[in-house]
Amino acid sequence: EFLGRRWERAPLLVRRGDPGYYAGLFSTADFDAALRRGEVHFGTHLDVTSYAEGVRETHNPCGRALPAVVWDFYQNGCSLRLLCPQAFSPTVWHFLSILQEQFGSMAGANTYLTPPGTQGFAPHYDDIEAFVLQLEGKKHWRVYSPRTDAEVLPQFSSTNLTQAELGEPVLETVLEAGDLLYFPRGFIHQGDCLPDAHSLHITVSSYQRNSWGDFLEKLLPAALQMALEEDVEFRRGLPMDYLQYMGVANSDAVDARRTAFVEKVQSLIKKLVAYAPIDAAVDQRAKSFLHDCLPPVLTQSEKVQSVYGFPARWQDGSPRNVDILITKDTEIRLLRHGIIRLCNEESGVMLYYTTENSRVYHKEEPKFLELDPEYTDSIEFLLSSYPNHIRVDNLPCETLEEKISLATLLFEKGILTTKKPLVQV
Repeated sequence: EFLGRRWERAPLLVRRGDPGYYAGLFSTADFDAALRRGEVHFGTHLDVTSYAEGVRETHNPCGRALPAVVWDFYQNGCSLRLLCPQAFSPTVWHFLSILQEQFGSMAGANTYLTPPGTQGFAPHYDDIEAFVLQLEGKKHWRVYSPRTDAEVLPQFSSTNLTQAELGEPVLETVLEAGDLLYFPRGFIHQGDCLPDAHSLHITVSSYQRNSWGDFLEKLLPAALQMALEEDVEFRRGLPMDYLQYMGVANSDAVDARRTAFVEKVQSLIKKLVAYAPIDAAVDQRAKSFLHDCLPPVLTQSEKVQSVYGFPARWQDGSPRNVDILITKDTEIRLLRHGIIRLCNEESGVMLYYTTENSRVYHKEEPKFLELDPEYTDSIEFLLSSYPNHIRVDNLPCETLEEKISLATLLFEKGILTTKKPLVQV
């Protein structure tokens, strides 16, 4: 019902009537703990903001966000926006890792701590689908419809807007702890704190640059390249005199040559569809998505059955339990279905994966393995078998040595788990 009636269409307010609904997700105590661990830096992880009398300001000093400095800003009426809370909170990391799989698109988050009786940000619209989860206190929200067709599902966020530009809100409410507010990209919004309570909320975002138009940006250049390589019509020269009758200055002229030129362009565009490598373009989108992804969160049993729980250690003067002894009878499966993507690229067959990603967005370069093409069938077999375990001997490689070699490589990268721990501790 939500996807059919609200998603990308209209705001939604969900009242829980349960202040503890989001208990354990994130709190001001977690915020304070992150500051005390010394991992938070102004500008990189934390923004100090204010909005008063129509003016939005950022007050970031340089360097580490020391608790004494941060809480002094807060006490003086500034809002605190913690960027990338998943880098500091395992629960937010786990939450977003589930949502990115659900959405098939990057799921990000910011947390906002606002003092009573203040507002931290000017009215604006965003380029993401936004879910506001009220964690503590309460906040007054106003949401406004897109003002023009051009602002419906926009590609980019707006600048700060003035109150005079807004009109009447389509939704006005006070969110209390446990409540949720959703609004699509393009819906203008602003939130301010009531005099009697602070507010802590987390905004979960998704579907940034994830439209049909963004997909076509990948697809059309690839289609044109293929058409140029395979069809001489795309390589024939333009008419020698086309500059004389084409262009804006000639747009009102009645000329048979103009008609023929336009028809030729239209026919080539229609032919271009046949050259569109749709699946390859989807794989390139998937490759970008895997770079955006958070690494998977492992359960305790998954850790024991993967390289992350492997008990290699230094003991009695030498390493112990270092050898990964996978045999033809070892039962294996992918850690998660969505953590890998095969891509055929000019340099070869690449397997992109998420297990070595950082919890900080794009802190690491994309992770990939270059595979021999004969391993492609085995990767596809692992994908189609998930979530069931298969014996290494059943991988469709030519030799047992290749089967064990591939399984060992994927295990070492955290991509595979085994049905039973390889080493009993």
